[in-house]
Amino acid sequence: MPIEIKELHIRIAVGENGSQASEQSTETSESRDEIIEACVEQVMEILSKKEER
Repeated sequence: MPIEIKELHIRIAVGENGSQASEQSTETSESRDEIIEACVEQVMEILSKKEER
C-alpha cells in the first residue's frame, strides 16, 4: 500500500558570514547557480506531474 505525503515542511537558514564573503570564488557562485537551476527544474517537473493528475 503506497504512502501519500500530504504536507512537507522544509526549513533552511541562508546566510553568509562576512569573512567568507571575501573568500568566495566565482566557482562557488557558479555551483550555487547550478544547484538553484536544478532545484527549480525539479519543482517545475513536480508541478507539471501534479497538473496531469
